[in-house]
Amino acid sequence: MEITNLIPHIEALIFASDKPLTSLELTELVNNAFGFMEDKITLDQVEAAIDGITEKYGSEFYPFEMRQSGGGWQFLTKKDYHKTIAQLNGDKFLKRLSAAALETLAIIAYKQPVTKGEIEAIRGVSSDYAVQKLLEKELIIITGRNEKLPGHPLVYCTSKNFMDYFGINSADDLPKIKEVLAEQLVEPTVMKDVIVTDEEKATEEQINDEIEGVEGEPLAVTEEGELIENKDSNESEES
Repeated sequence: MEITNLIPHIEALIFASDKPLTSLELTELVNNAFGFMEDKITLDQVEAAIDGITEKYGSEFYPFEMRQSGGGWQFLTKKDYHKTIAQLNGDKFLKRLSAAALETLAIIAYKQPVTKGEIEAIRGVSSDYAVQKLLEKELIIITGRNEKLPGHPLVYCTSKNFMDYFGINSADDLPKIKEVLAEQLVEPTVMKDVIVTDEEKATEEQINDEIEGVEGEPLAVTEEGELIENKDSNESEES
């Protein structure tokens, strides 16, 4: 089958699917649809068709694009139209994770597989509610129990919905901790030796002499910080 004839079939599969489809799944589905064909569709042909579809919908003409997210391929609305379609989904679309949930989710994403006790040891507070909410949103899943720890606590990992939610394909796509921390670092100010000329030294000494405001000097400073003439000094000079 020619790539141009294969493309609309792959588009239809991705459009109709309620979950992301991998290249292997697309290859199998297309071959099942055309079981009567002697020559089977290959993975290379499907991937070539995917490249063509990605380039096609990458054009500014389309408000959506085909992206690899959540472990497979799917059609997603482009960023410029997020606020527009948010009107159709109401509060559910705009709902955000709480700070506690985000903290818990980040720990699970970077430390998985991880137990609730390990999460709480890092956060320093109870994480029962946050873990429950993440389970309800299907952003994390229970993958078993840690048989090495007392009581065999449950073990948590991120789900495919998590990858889809954040637009990544695996935990390997998460930003590295070093990269995240590097953005928060502030470069230290480099102190360089400053050469002070004799003229600058003399000027500085002259200013210091003028504002000392001690008895016997021509200038004084009031309690409000105002620079005035030192009357005591003037009187002593006149006498």
